[in-house]
Amino acid sequence: MNSNIVHIEKELTDLRNQLKNHSLYKRLNTLEDVQTFMSLHVFAVWDFMSLLKAIQINLTCVSIPWMPVKNAELARFINEIVVAEESDHDAHGVVKSHYEMYLDAMAEVQADPSKMNNFLETLQSNVSVGKALESLEVPNAVKEFLSFTFDTIKTDKTHLIAASFTFGREDVIPDMFINIIDKATLENNKSYDSFNYYLNRHIELDGDEHGPLSLRMIEELCGNDALKWEEVLETGKRALQLRINLWSAIEQEITAQLKVAI
Repeated sequence: MNSNIVHIEKELTDLRNQLKNHSLYKRLNTLEDVQTFMSLHVFAVWDFMSLLKAIQINLTCVSIPWMPVKNAELARFINEIVVAEESDHDAHGVVKSHYEMYLDAMAEVQADPSKMNNFLETLQSNVSVGKALESLEVPNAVKEFLSFTFDTIKTDKTHLIAASFTFGREDVIPDMFINIIDKATLENNKSYDSFNYYLNRHIELDGDEHGPLSLRMIEELCGNDALKWEEVLETGKRALQLRINLWSAIEQEITAQLKVAI
């Protein structure tokens, strides 16, 4: 593995451990907890696609007339991820984005999508992300998470966008969710096929394909530029910290609802 990648992985170890061992996971015990989690986590599922499309714009040709790209290997890699994330097959063979699959999973567990839907409706009215966030009634940590994503995209620095894409996402959620859904299936005598398919599909893609290829993308984008490698590290740290903050905010929401229920 590239020595710079090894250095970044080492530097991010502490933040990743904080994320992996976050106390939120101990709060996720019931289907109601999952509902609360998903109603806020869906914003991170959605904004991931904007990171992906920003990289595609920068690494492939999406304008007319078409022109050959600088690195066809990177173009192929990012196009393959776009195909998988934007137009995959769901559990029933229907072509959908992973965001839409997540909404199907939310519907299956009766998680509330209204805040996400209202946010997208606002954006479709030609309102900027920043302005739409001002009126969004969610914890500040959600707004800060989204703001960082779009501020990173605005830099138009592909290596920074790729850093947030590669290092700023969670990799411990699926295993935990599968345990909860398996438990709910037994308790409610109900199948959660869409949810299980979504989770298992992400485990398959992120672990076997997208993860290793994302690291290769970072290597190609940074090359021997020491400043770019430093910026990638700082972006990775910031993205992970904001993910930790998001987890803490979701935990507070679950705890607050538990107190109300009592």
